[in-house]
Amino acid sequence: MTDFVRLTALGTGQLEDWGPMPSDDLIAGLGQQHGHLWLDDAANGLMVGVWACSPMTGRMGPWSTNEVMILLEGAVRIDHADGSMLDVAAGEAFFIPKGTVCSWRQESDLKKFFVIHSDSSRLVPENADALRARKIDPASPLLPTDGPDEALLESAAPACQEAIAFTDLTGRLTAGVWSASPYRRAAQAFPRHEMMHILEGTVTLSDGAGRSETFARGETCFVPKGAVVGWSSETPVRKLFCSFTPDA
Repeated sequence: MTDFVRLTALGTGQLEDWGPMPSDDLIAGLGQQHGHLWLDDAANGLMVGVWACSPMTGRMGPWSTNEVMILLEGAVRIDHADGSMLDVAAGEAFFIPKGTVCSWRQESDLKKFFVIHSDSSRLVPENADALRARKIDPASPLLPTDGPDEALLESAAPACQEAIAFTDLTGRLTAGVWSASPYRRAAQAFPRHEMMHILEGTVTLSDGAGRSETFARGETCFVPKGAVVGWSSETPVRKLFCSFTPDA
């Protein structure tokens, strides 16, 4: 992939049949899966896609990847080994750190956007027992952060703020909430992979060669590393993001 893309839920007929989940991973249900990948960066262990699944309950065990998700349809309960749980409804975003001991329980069909980082670093958390699935709060209090490179701006520099909800052990995968006052930035090669879900405002992305698309509240896009993309917003924008910066 060399260009930014609008992420859509896609209908069942548009999704690939990924088969049922392995029976050894389940204690109830079939877990028939359908999906589509917009990115499969095997060199960095990163995938971005949409996943649909029929009702199932997974077996308790360590989560095998770092995963950031936006639930599009259905609901899921994440049960942790200590008896605590996380209930997630359609429209909410959440993450599960690699190694979290938990199980996945959905009583109806479910669909989600996902960013998965397999993380082959073999880094170990200081306290694995503290790992939990958690939601990303769209109303998180934000703190000032650096804005875009002023050399690329075609407007006054924006005021930017963010709240980081999750960073994996490698420091390369980050998810949270970010906001900026209106600004315009020239099209440039994007330095990282990033999924963006617009919470407030409207932004137009352009490729510097005539293509432009506008994303409004509730819409999601994915910008792969190296894609040429410019930014133009006439109103303040608040977005949920999940970014991955490969090693140099």
